[in-house]
Amino acid sequence: MLPQQSILRLDATAIDYIIIALYFVFVLGIGYLARRAVSSSLDFFLSGRSLPAWVTGLAFISANLGAIEIMGMSANGAQYGIPTVHYFWIGAVPAMLFLGVVMMPFYYGSKVRSVPEFMLRRFGKPAHLVNAISFALAQVLIAGVNLFLLATIVNVLLGWPIWVSVIVAAAIVLSYITLGGLSAAIYNEVLQFFVIVAALLPLTLVGLHKVGGWQGLVDKVSASPGGSEQMSAWPGNALSGFSNSFLSVIGIVFGLGFVLSFGYWTTNFTEVQRALASKNMSAARRTPIIGSFPKMFIPFIVIIPGIIAAVIVPELAQFKANGTGEVDYNDALLLLMRDLLPNGMLGLAITGLLASFMAGMAANLSSFNTVMSYDIIERYLVRDRPDEFYLRTGRIVTVAGTLVAIGTAAIASGYSNLMDYLQQLFSFFNAPLFATFILGMFWKRMTATAGWIGLVSGTATAILVFILSENGVIDLPGQGASFVGAGAAFVVDIVVSVVVSLVTIPKRETELIGLVYSLTPKEQRTEVAVAGDGGWYRRPVLLAGISLALTIVLNIIFA
Repeated sequence: MLPQQSILRLDATAIDYIIIALYFVFVLGIGYLARRAVSSSLDFFLSGRSLPAWVTGLAFISANLGAIEIMGMSANGAQYGIPTVHYFWIGAVPAMLFLGVVMMPFYYGSKVRSVPEFMLRRFGKPAHLVNAISFALAQVLIAGVNLFLLATIVNVLLGWPIWVSVIVAAAIVLSYITLGGLSAAIYNEVLQFFVIVAALLPLTLVGLHKVGGWQGLVDKVSASPGGSEQMSAWPGNALSGFSNSFLSVIGIVFGLGFVLSFGYWTTNFTEVQRALASKNMSAARRTPIIGSFPKMFIPFIVIIPGIIAAVIVPELAQFKANGTGEVDYNDALLLLMRDLLPNGMLGLAITGLLASFMAGMAANLSSFNTVMSYDIIERYLVRDRPDEFYLRTGRIVTVAGTLVAIGTAAIASGYSNLMDYLQQLFSFFNAPLFATFILGMFWKRMTATAGWIGLVSGTATAILVFILSENGVIDLPGQGASFVGAGAAFVVDIVVSVVVSLVTIPKRETELIGLVYSLTPKEQRTEVAVAGDGGWYRRPVLLAGISLALTIVLNIIFA
């Protein structure tokens, strides 16, 4: 059992269980209906590239609304306060817009089936294999986080042992992914987006009413450990781990806002896969841009409840004051739900949490099975088989990935703030990959050898920073070690790639058309007008400009 099981027990009644049961009926029903549309591996892994932008846009953001967003960001809110918004307004929206405006034309236009396949075309097999293996490993580790938290909810709700909860939770997600592939995941993610908002918005409103509105929250937080700086986004010293305000801003902007953010949003196939499922280039470009609009407002239903929980829930306030007690920051939302929500609304809130973790885990599994099937098994292990073989392989790989995720869930259980763990993973896998991608996309001289050597060097650097931090050689509390590790990985990857490129032979320019920005004609980097894509609200660059302007305004308001 979880140590804090009795403290977190939610007093659910029949109405709450009915709401949860209805949700599971819909989830499994969507998986069953999606199965009928799966006749090829392209249908299973990329939904046949047939979905409209609003569907893929909502799925794009919902796929990220897993443990990272819900429990991780509420834990961050409880621990650090308003500076946590940097993960959205600095660490997400700009990179999402860059993905839609600049990078999606290369991904979608080249008709690659995955991000590692793009690496194969640009840098060759060594870089492709390194990327595919590291991505697959990252997905099962992150799926373990979502699975652990999903099992935690089942444990709290039903009192089952955590290992039983893990298996049951995994079986539910596995069922609809195995049945309907990416289409089942995407349509469930659209459903889950609305369920999550409907569940968390009332919790925020009730919480604000409980503390006396926004000013009441400001007063209570100012009088709590950490003080009033928790209600100001900048400079965010506690979050970054830097005592110097200037270094804190640099760490957040460069480490989080550039390296970690762009590394995650522009090269993470879990997200890019949703855009690749779009029906045309315009829809693919608009997918992350549409997703950026709800993304910038999610802090108000995720971070704010965490801040409220830290000042009105006695057990969490005690933990924040002296680091002792039977709860930790990851429990912020559960504690607030326990104390504030009546039955019926409690069932909806629990359903919202279940939806978020299922969306996150489903996104991990659907991208994991694609990369394993297309980029590792088909490319290196079992080649030139009929399409039915790879469709069947995809389903088998999904089962295998779920079993591995059950094992990695144990790693997640050892962290009091899961964002610390997740940001560490991103510094290992995403930061060096982004350096390789961005240099290779804009510098035609970069060679295939530099691609894999730079990638390995950057990853090794991030791991070294982590080891030094864990052993006290580098003293950076909060998530500062992740920011420094990501920045160091990025710089080392760039430097090593440049040096190696200068002493090795590049590809011919004709081989790099469609892969390098300067060598790709403009007409290949922009969408062709098709029926149904007219109107200013379907213009990717204009939508991106509006989104960026709103994000800047939010940064100014909460500065």
